[in-house]
Amino acid sequence: MKIYDGSESGDSEETTPERIKVGIAEYEVTADGATLTTSGLGSCVGVALYDEHSGAAGLVHVMLPVADEVDDGKPAKFADTGTELLIEELESIGANKRGIEAKIAGGSDMLDFSEGGSGIGDRNVEQVKETLSDHNISLAGEDVGGDHGRSVRLQATTGDLVVKSANRQDRTL
Repeated sequence: MKIYDGSESGDSEETTPERIKVGIAEYEVTADGATLTTSGLGSCVGVALYDEHSGAAGLVHVMLPVADEVDDGKPAKFADTGTELLIEELESIGANKRGIEAKIAGGSDMLDFSEGGSGIGDRNVEQVKETLSDHNISLAGEDVGGDHGRSVRLQATTGDLVVKSANRQDRTL
């Protein structure tokens, strides 16, 4: 898609970055400035990784903390294997692990139980942080917890993660 940039000469056009939707238990990587989005982050966690030097960025939507012994063929479904997969995929398109920074959102407790909720959201956040630490990747920002859902948009040209929620103002990490 081309858009007019408003310059006086009328000759300039710029390309609008592609927008790629990431579903539950899915991931995407880009090195061409696409915008990666995901929605429905309740207890799930969106993990956004960005390497400024290579311009590589990726987003995974994980829903459970740890992959079990049974391989269901969906490593992006789990916080441990999904985060590791995203790191590997970023490296395969030119990212240097030492330059990658992470931002995360989600991990809410959406269920109202008398015993204090399910704890899946907290466990997802904890596992993502542990996996990032195991790979020496710094956590540059987070919007986690609470009792509300979120949607995120990773702007791969800048590494900004825009977090949207119905009950509050958009937040940029």
